[in-house]
Amino acid sequence: MVIDLHSVVTPSAVSPRAPFRRPSVAKRVAVTILRSVGIFVPVFVIATFITFSLREISGLSPAYLQAGDNATPELVAQIESEWGLDRPFLLQYIDWLGSVLRGDLGESWYNGFPISELLFDRALISLSIAGLALLIGVTVGLLLGVLAASRPTSLLDRAVTAFSTLISTMPPFIVGVLLVSIFAVGLGWFPAAGYAPVAQGIGPWLWYATLPALALSLDTVAEVARQTRVGLVDVYRQNYIVGAQVRGLGTRRIFFVHALRNGIGPTVALLGLKFPALLGGAVVTETIFGISGYGRFAADSAERGDVPAVQGVLVISIVIVVAFNLVVNIILNRIIPAATRGL
Repeated sequence: MVIDLHSVVTPSAVSPRAPFRRPSVAKRVAVTILRSVGIFVPVFVIATFITFSLREISGLSPAYLQAGDNATPELVAQIESEWGLDRPFLLQYIDWLGSVLRGDLGESWYNGFPISELLFDRALISLSIAGLALLIGVTVGLLLGVLAASRPTSLLDRAVTAFSTLISTMPPFIVGVLLVSIFAVGLGWFPAAGYAPVAQGIGPWLWYATLPALALSLDTVAEVARQTRVGLVDVYRQNYIVGAQVRGLGTRRIFFVHALRNGIGPTVALLGLKFPALLGGAVVTETIFGISGYGRFAADSAERGDVPAVQGVLVISIVIVVAFNLVVNIILNRIIPAATRGL
């Protein structure tokens, strides 16, 4: 039997397989942003609803701040009507949320000033200190984690683990007091209190911000060191690392291209949780160092019963946390190979 090869082997049969094309970087980032927004929008709505419910839960009223002991039932009703608090709760929430989306956080019950203006400068102060604390925590934590992972079960590894455990148990207010006693009062290297804005120069800002940032950063240093150490030790046991070593790839290339990129994922994910904790720790730290920041403003407003000011602080916190986690998700998508495949 004669087989006609032309009838069997067609051009389409011998044509090379179309190469797999990865989605573009812009497309992957866009997909990540859309997925994150799909998660964070409901979170934002629920969180703001709970935040707005504070007044109903607390039972506080602007009448008691403005009228004090002279707040008769008629005067209370009049003042609450002026603030629009006599309307249905859901209608109040919808109007308030619309104002928040326009950047208007309302007015303070205490002095009538716009909360957005009161919070702007203070939020910048707290964000700058928390950002410096995060930078210190990530830098020192990564260094310690890499050192520990380079010699697992060695004396160096045990020393780093012990140091990380020790500093993770130290509260920021204890660390702040110790830093002031040693470096401000004892050695005079840094000021004991106060703050210099970045507009005055990086040098003065660092001089004032270093001790508060150090007090906040220790827990982040410990967590980043532990996560980095665990991630790298696990990655170096994987077959693709062994294969790269067998093929004779350089130690530096294996570490930066393969090991660090795959092992740093849990550490990056951890930062999404640590940054809100840094903002929360600012309440105590700013009190110790005499800084009029975001945390201290929140504490003073809560003590006075200024509900709109506390709500404004919480809204800013929600926005910062949501935005920071969005950035973390984008970074994870870019540095971890599994994330680019949608795994």
